[in-house]
Amino acid sequence: MKIVVQKFGGTSVATEELRQQAIKRIKEAREEGYHVVVVVSAMGRKGAPYATDTLLSLTESIEPNLPGREKDILMACGEIISGVVMTAQMLRSGMEAIFLTGWQSGILTSDHFGEARILSIKPDKIFDELKKGKIVIVAGFQGSNEEKEITTLGRGGSDTTAVALGAAMKAELVDIFTDVAGVMTADPRLVKGAKFLDKLTYQEVCQLAQEGAKIIHPRAVDMAMQRQLTLRIRSTTSPAAGTLITDKEKDNIFAPQQRLITGIAHRSQITQIKLDISQLSKPSEIELKVFKAMAEAGISVDFINVSPRIIIFTVDDTVAPKAIEILKSKNLHPDVISHCAKVAVVGMNMMGVPGVMARVVEALTRNQITILQSADSYTTIWCLIEEKNLTKAANALHQQFCLD
Repeated sequence: MKIVVQKFGGTSVATEELRQQAIKRIKEAREEGYHVVVVVSAMGRKGAPYATDTLLSLTESIEPNLPGREKDILMACGEIISGVVMTAQMLRSGMEAIFLTGWQSGILTSDHFGEARILSIKPDKIFDELKKGKIVIVAGFQGSNEEKEITTLGRGGSDTTAVALGAAMKAELVDIFTDVAGVMTADPRLVKGAKFLDKLTYQEVCQLAQEGAKIIHPRAVDMAMQRQLTLRIRSTTSPAAGTLITDKEKDNIFAPQQRLITGIAHRSQITQIKLDISQLSKPSEIELKVFKAMAEAGISVDFINVSPRIIIFTVDDTVAPKAIEILKSKNLHPDVISHCAKVAVVGMNMMGVPGVMARVVEALTRNQITILQSADSYTTIWCLIEEKNLTKAANALHQQFCLD
């Protein structure tokens, strides 16, 4: 059976007009001979009547500490509403369709409410309906545990649902439909010269997504990479092919390495916290105390540099006051720089190539942008800068590596 899984995000199903565009993409897949499984997110984003955050706001003012079980039941409603509405519109369009919840689709998860992980999928019901010639619409972001309790999959859950179903059903392709026509070399809101990319490797798109590019959740990409499942990032409103995500070009070991840098990603609203521990006794114990305290408070730390003299790390601006308060309560006095941004240069082919960091520094220095902190990996160079310089930095790096 030739299967394609198509995932439509919240903005792609937010209005009747957009849902009709989604139906066009579904019809195109049918015309190409595919059996189609459609995964939907909740309609719209925060503020929209049935968006997940809107549903959560219904109880937050009543009981801010609602148990995870009840919270998951509430959050699962958004995708159910979206899926039933989409089914109704497809039936009106003359297409045979059926809606299934996550648990009706055979998605078994762990017990961790709000952040459950998919343990297995038994898509027998989906296969049965596909054999009847129906389009199967599945609620993303949800499943059930072994006790038949409703669970949700956390951030990026609908992406994960689509890829997991694609893997379980041995789909030829998973299409992730969004409000852009594919992956770009930079955020077009910052860089007017940003271009669309025809093809990316799993590693490249995962790194871009981790560094703030709102493309697809990294967990879904990692799952696709493990199963060698081909992905496409496409626009709901356009029949264009979008960006293909695969490692198949690696089969040709003589293929020319044309692209040094793939793109520029960024994250903003970051606070840098710096602690001078050079005058303190037992610095290693201080290091443990600092990071253990952050962990116990549920504060995620990033961009970590540790030396015998200094500890540097970053946190989101929203939790920075809490982090600072904790450190001061332990008689530590941090130097703090708020409103920072992390800009990342991503490229699979930079590994082993001398001079890439020099070009990054050159571009930022030429534009009088101070690097507050930096780090690198095989595929990425990160620089922490003041957020007010983010647009200038993204454009400078985009031009430096000829991405426009």
